[in-house]
Amino acid sequence: MKILYTAEATAWGGREGRTATTDGILDVTLALPKELGGPGGHTNPEQLFAAGYASCFHSALKLIAAREKIDVSESAITARVGLGARGSYFSLAVVLEAELPGVERATAQELVEEAHQVCPYSNATRGNIEVTLTVV
Repeated sequence: MKILYTAEATAWGGREGRTATTDGILDVTLALPKELGGPGGHTNPEQLFAAGYASCFHSALKLIAAREKIDVSESAITARVGLGARGSYFSLAVVLEAELPGVERATAQELVEEAHQVCPYSNATRGNIEVTLTVV
């Protein structure tokens, strides 16, 4: 694979610390969410993953729609990343919810399924975590 871009970030303190990219654009304090017994009030790795996956998947959807000459300019993707226990270790599950106003439901479903084949996040997670696609 020819690498086209590399993002680099460093974490200090894990889930209750700080994470920053080497270019300084992203620099966030992390905290355990209240649901996991933490104080909340700051972002967490699951939120960062959800933001990245939603953004990447939306770009893949727009690419597929452009190829098919379908207007998805009013579309949105919401990613819900769940953290759960599976036996003695933790795992993630993702729900990707696609809103495609003005696009017939069957066509929207096809676009979402094709985007799932193209999106780098989908390709990285395929076979590793449960990903559910929904069209609303």
